[in-house]
Amino acid sequence: MLHGMSTTVEPLSERSAAEVNEEIRALWRRSGGTLNTEQRAEYQRLVMEWAAAAPQSARAA
Repeated sequence: MLHGMSTTVEPLSERSAAEVNEEIRALWRRSGGTLNTEQRAEYQRLVMEWAAAAPQSARAA
């Protein structure tokens, strides 16, 4: 039996999807279009943050 587990998703940040998207774009610009291992990890974290902040309709697109 499970106790105390929450099924709600807590946002990773208080930033809007647009703010996170701009950071993703900046990361790609800085990298010149090729992400190294560290940048790839940053990109994955940002995409998860964006998905948490984006409206349902934007995630389906």
